[in-house]
Formats: sequence, C-alpha cells, structure tokens
Amino acid sequence: MSCVLVVGGGGREHALVWSLSRSPRVERLIAAPGNPGIASCDRTENAPVAASDTAGLVELCRRESVDLVVVGPEGPLAAGLVDALAAAGIAAFGPDASCARLEASKAHCKQFLIDNRIPTAAAHIFRDAGDALTHLQARPDVPVVKASGLAAGKGVIVPETRQEAVAAVESMLIGGRFGAAGSEILLEERLEGQELSVLAFCDGEHFAVLPPAQDHKRLLETGRGPNTGGMGAVAPSPAASPKLIARVSERIIGPTLAALRRAGTPYRGVLYAGLMLTGDGPRVIEFNCRFGDPEAQAVLPLLRSDLYEIMAACATGSLAGAAIDWSPEACAAVVMASAGYPDGRADPAPILGLDGAAGAGCTVFHAGTETIGGVLHATGGRVLAVTAVGPDIEAAARRAHQGVAAIDFEGAQHRADIGLALAEAGRAGPQTPDHPAGR
Repeated sequence: MSCVLVVGGGGREHALVWSLSRSPRVERLIAAPGNPGIASCDRTENAPVAASDTAGLVELCRRESVDLVVVGPEGPLAAGLVDALAAAGIAAFGPDASCARLEASKAHCKQFLIDNRIPTAAAHIFRDAGDALTHLQARPDVPVVKASGLAAGKGVIVPETRQEAVAAVESMLIGGRFGAAGSEILLEERLEGQELSVLAFCDGEHFAVLPPAQDHKRLLETGRGPNTGGMGAVAPSPAASPKLIARVSERIIGPTLAALRRAGTPYRGVLYAGLMLTGDGPRVIEFNCRFGDPEAQAVLPLLRSDLYEIMAACATGSLAGAAIDWSPEACAAVVMASAGYPDGRADPAPILGLDGAAGAGCTVFHAGTETIGGVLHATGGRVLAVTAVGPDIEAAARRAHQGVAAIDFEGAQHRADIGLALAEAGRAGPQTPDHPAGR
C-alpha cells in the first residue's frame, strides 16, 4: 500500500486524485495545496504547501513517507521539482527540468523539433521588438504570435490582421504582457486544419497513447473570442482514426522520446502533443509536459486500468508490455468560469447546485473554489469542470450540459456548444467548430 502526493490544486489535479483514489494499491493521498473538491476524495487530505515550494514539497515527502509524487502543473516541472525529488531518492511521475524545457521554452521546443525533423510550423524567434516588427512587415502572411515562456495557456495570440499582429508583438516585447514569459516571442506560420491533443504515458523508452482529446480554447461558442486555458474538452476525438494515431506515434511521439533518450535525458511522465491536422499530415503546434486541463478531466474518467500502477511503471522505466484498458464510451468536460475570465477577476461567489449535477450523472472537478465561512465559493478563473460519460460524444455532452444547468454562481460563464457542435460537425463531415484557422 502506497502514499501518493499530487502536486497542484486545479481541476487537472482533482481529476488525477479522483482517479488515483480508485486504486486498491493507494492507501493515502495528499494534495499540495489541493482544493475543496480534492479534499472530498476518498483517503485524501490537503497539505498547505505551495506547488512552487520545492524544498517544502521534498520535506513533506520525507515527513509523510511518500512513495510516489505526481506533478500536475508545468511550473514545478520547469523549476526542477522532479530533479530535487530524484536527489532525495523519491520517485516521481513527471519529467526532469531538462525535458520540461520542451514546454517551458517554445523557442527551445521549436529548435528541438527542427533538429530532429519532427513536423512542425515554421517560426522565427525574437527578443527585440524592432527586429520582430521589421520581419512582420516583410512577410506576406499574418503569423501567430507566441510568448516563448510559460503563460498559463494564454500566451498565444492568433491575429486576424497585420495591425493586430503588430499590437500583439508590441504588447509582449514593449508592454511587458506575460512578463518574463513574453520577453522572447515566436512569429509562427499559421497552420490550417483541425487541432488534436494526443497524450502518451512514457517511461523513458516505451510509451502508451491515451484516447485522443479535443480541447476548445476559445472563450465563446463556435470558436470565437480570446484564447483561454480551455473551456471544455471531449474524448475520444472523432478526428483521430487508429491510422492517424499510428502516424503520430511513429513520426512524433517515438522520435521525440528517442531524441531525449539519446541526449541522456529520458522522458518519464505524460507527454502531451498539441497537433494541427493539416493537409500535409499532423504537425506539432506545441508540447506540454503534463496532463492538459481540461483534457485530463475528459480522458481520465475513461480509464479502466489502475492509474497508480501506470504512473509507477512510468517512474521506474517499466511500462513495456503494460496492458492499459480504456472504456469504449466517450467523455465530455464543460468548464464553468467566473465573470471576467480570462482577463478579469471576479469577487468570490457562493456555488449552488452541485448535488443537482451529481444527480444528473456528472462528476464535477474543482479548480477555482474555496470554502469561505463554511460555504463553497467560486474564487475566479476557471472554477469547475462538469464531466459526464456516455455511449458517444453527443450523449456525454448532453449529460454534462444538464449538470452545468443545475449549477449556479454569480457571473458564471460557459460554452453551450462543447461536444454538441463537435458531434454535429462529425455528422456533416470532417471539420472543426473551434480553431478554424489555427492557433
């Protein structure tokens, strides 16, 4: 029987704890810092240690005799938490800092992809605003503007006009938008096609692909509005055939792991490939070095196997031959966000109706919640992910939206087309309701 520490306190971490709590091999779960929803999971307690406190987390592991650490957010990975845990002799599910640079620096990731001939979009990298603007005015297209560093999933701007592209460049390199994360930017070719998220469990050499997910990054229905951290996701994506997943495995996941292994930095954890399905095949938009949010909330409810056993195998390099069983059903996760999201903040607001969502057959994963005066409140940002499983995407989505309808807090916003538009698009033919012209 094992004690597991999950680092983080968002919806992704709630989904991880929820799934790990179903393992008969896990005796005790600790989340640092956790949230009220996480604390309600079986055999789980929250610890008041920030995800950014590397020394505090190592000390917590020693004090509580933690057997395995599961790192949820990207920040601690980039800061070297797994390296510190390894030095202390503590097993971890997650890559070390050298591997986590694939997410922490888009500039580094782009060069890695080019060097290893992994299909991706062409891009130019800039630190000087004058150089970037000169390049922008000279090129015939309007590129995607990306902050190179970690920006909580919001550092990508998809301008429609050259003027909007100029404003995006100036906001990052002159105005300081995204802070240090935007001190280096990429002007990247804008890919046409449909987006797809393909995640894989990795043990440094071997890997196993999870059901492909489809995220919805834009705030508003039909893919309008600003980019967000994600307003909902469905799995498995109807855009991903077995043939396509085999191609992604052969040309993207496999070569990436092989290159990292050759460099002496084997990748252990989950590798998330954000892809664009173009006319020339799948191309990498970005790598993430952890579970996506809300992709985790849409994929993990489909897992029939023991998540602890899979993660322990990844951490110890023993994933080869592991049989991972997934439900043949579909899952939809619909995010409920606070008023003002993604740019503004909202005052705490009481949350009502969670029992009604449960009665509709939904699992509700918490992110921006806090118990104030004994009452659960929404505290800003993405607050909840209302998740449901069904025989197909449409059925799962309708159930999830029933759960959303049962929940209320002041200023709540969500997308009413998550899963439903995708199901409709699938009936009409291969198209996408979100990201119509790239990202």
